[in-house]
Amino acid sequence: MNNEEIISTLNNLIETCKDGQEGFKEASEGVEDTNLKTTFYNYSQQRAKMAGELQQAVRDLGGDPEDSSSVSGMLHRGWINIKSAVTGQDETAILNEAERGEDVAVDQYKEALGNDLPNNIMAIVARQSNEVRAAHDKIKSLRNTSRAANA
Repeated sequence: MNNEEIISTLNNLIETCKDGQEGFKEASEGVEDTNLKTTFYNYSQQRAKMAGELQQAVRDLGGDPEDSSSVSGMLHRGWINIKSAVTGQDETAILNEAERGEDVAVDQYKEALGNDLPNNIMAIVARQSNEVRAAHDKIKSLRNTSRAANA
């Protein structure tokens, strides 16, 4: 992989993190349950930190790091319905949307891990991938609990 391809891969992950950061922030503002609010807020902060780490890696490679999420990014990254779920104050719907966003993040990281990245960057991407997968599994578990409670 050349430098440009590595930077492109990292910028894609930065957008994914930024989309998650915005999606989780939106979700945290849309729920009443304080535990859920805290969980979403913490994941939003986690994604901001992850994006910052990837942005530094892009700068280290001499590239121009992505610094925003994109509306189209949110569309294809799974967070599209978060606003309507939040407006409806439906915790199960919000959890569904959060899980959908996390499904896409897991896929984005899996794709990045399939690339021939330099060892130092691969280590960052692999660690972040594990964090994303753990967040996905936690959100899925919370969603399943919420569904069962409302069944």
